[in-house]
Amino acid sequence: MAITVKIDLGYEFAVKAKAADVFKLLSDVPASVAHFPKVDKLTDLGGGSYQWEMEKVGTAQVNIQTVYASKYTSQWNDAKGTGTVKWVPVKGVGNAQVGGHWKISDQKKSTAIELAIEGTVDVPLPSLMKMVVAPVVEAEFEKLVDKYIANLVKKFGGEA
Repeated sequence: MAITVKIDLGYEFAVKAKAADVFKLLSDVPASVAHFPKVDKLTDLGGGSYQWEMEKVGTAQVNIQTVYASKYTSQWNDAKGTGTVKWVPVKGVGNAQVGGHWKISDQKKSTAIELAIEGTVDVPLPSLMKMVVAPVVEAEFEKLVDKYIANLVKKFGGEA
């Protein structure tokens, strides 16, 4: 039996770096993931798909490791200074399904960035635990994404 926890996060922020530089990093999945905390392993599955294996959390007796794969596509419009990086879940890999997007747009003196992530994580615990476990899983995921954004903002020279 497993508990399915829904993840739905959205962020908007601006950085000092040029839009093309932001897009270059975010569309390079291994380079972007290097800024994401607690990734144990990232595996290139080919064809724009990558498998993420997060570090185990919990105790030696009871722990959870989130594993999933997503297929990435990216598009840059040089004339408009806009770009997108999108990812969709790869079915049948791991215990989570994660999709989302980055939207990057040149604002002349800064670059606007939008991040959306949605998905589900299956946690191997009895359904009676859902009210306790779901908020913890959601909060942990949100903390990781907050740290990821902070790491990227630092890389891009700070918030604008």
